[in-house]
Amino acid sequence: MFKKILIANRGEIALRVIRTCKEMGIATVAVYSTADRDSLHVRFADEAVCIGPPASKDSYLKISNIIAAAEITNADAIHPGYGFLSENATFSKVCKENGIKFIGASPEMIDAMGDKSSAKQTMKNAGVPCIPGSEGILESLEDAHKVAKEIKYPVMLKATAGGGGKGMRVVQKAEDLEDAWEAVRREAGAAFGNDGIYMEKFVEEPRHIEIQIAGDQYGKACHLSERDCSIQRRHQKLVEETPSPFMTDELRERMGQAAIKAAEAVKYEGVGTVEFLVDKNRDFYFMEMNTRIQVEHTITEEVINYDLVKEQIKLAAGDPISGRNYYPKMHSIQCRINAEDPYKNFAPCPGKITAYHSPGGHGVRLDTHAYAGYVIPPNYDSMISKLITVAQTREEAITKMQRALDEYIIEGIKTTIPFHQKLMKDPQFRAGNFTTKFMESFEM
Repeated sequence: MFKKILIANRGEIALRVIRTCKEMGIATVAVYSTADRDSLHVRFADEAVCIGPPASKDSYLKISNIIAAAEITNADAIHPGYGFLSENATFSKVCKENGIKFIGASPEMIDAMGDKSSAKQTMKNAGVPCIPGSEGILESLEDAHKVAKEIKYPVMLKATAGGGGKGMRVVQKAEDLEDAWEAVRREAGAAFGNDGIYMEKFVEEPRHIEIQIAGDQYGKACHLSERDCSIQRRHQKLVEETPSPFMTDELRERMGQAAIKAAEAVKYEGVGTVEFLVDKNRDFYFMEMNTRIQVEHTITEEVINYDLVKEQIKLAAGDPISGRNYYPKMHSIQCRINAEDPYKNFAPCPGKITAYHSPGGHGVRLDTHAYAGYVIPPNYDSMISKLITVAQTREEAITKMQRALDEYIIEGIKTTIPFHQKLMKDPQFRAGNFTTKFMESFEM
């Protein structure tokens, strides 16, 4: 087992990893930018190293600074959390070259799954259902017209190096294809330095359902059931739950087996997620594989009563998985609490928290790095915390969430708490009737 782990991240996920390391008897190193010097992950780690100024490119994304911090503190492993460098093949490779264990996927696996076009081909070869579309990157607008005619409109243009909702356009008819093609190429080139585009059939009335997987160094994988992430805004998840109210036992079994096929096809090592789009007929299609821990791993932990970060660390150290697939018997919901104003189109709202009170009670979990007097910096993601409830039934989990939201006090800045309070009362949400388009008609 590792003696010391450096956490190459910030905020609540850094604190989350530190807690597990402490429980496992592993020493921890926090890294931080000058904007995060007062963050709790800096306070609770055994050691802390400043790695640069506020801009991510000069701190949390600066590989040389993070490796230097690991070397001067004698860390033998690095946990990247999520975001930042968690799915960066170069970072994984540099860690390996410097004799530091990267707690995540190998450079080859990140490359294979990071390029969505090649990932789709890998999944097809493994027998995992994929959305009909182009065979690899489209060479020209003429090719795009040809593929669209074959798979029929509506279609989706996607940047092969895309992510976070960038580099995507839905095209309803042939006359709109050229404008969308140019727009996606511009956006992809600017955001990712790669303007490669591929095309998929646009799935109507989709739900975004992902399967949690774990794989070991011996080629074995298992699944830990699903999470429904369909409540999204601009492709950013707002609320997640497990199990999905849309799922049937038969569909759960088929999707779980497909996810295992996907993991074993690439000899996946660690904890990861296979993401699917599921249409109104409950046909499902591979979307992407995330080779890291997810923001929403918490709800899976609550229904299986197991620490997924601990599992990550054990798998990275060479332990085998148990090989047991899991089917949830409880229900858990997570609300992402962001420093945004839901009454002003979710505009970011950084600033100082002047008063803070955490909700509590049976079945309530709060993952956060915030406190009274803490300043939310404008430089990073606006998430303040993740509020999670778990109960015997979905209705009880929603009711518990309503109660927890009502007693959650954050003053000095605007937050998304009012949005979540309204969502929990929404009849369609409560009935489980929603798709990824839900937020397009939701009004504050």
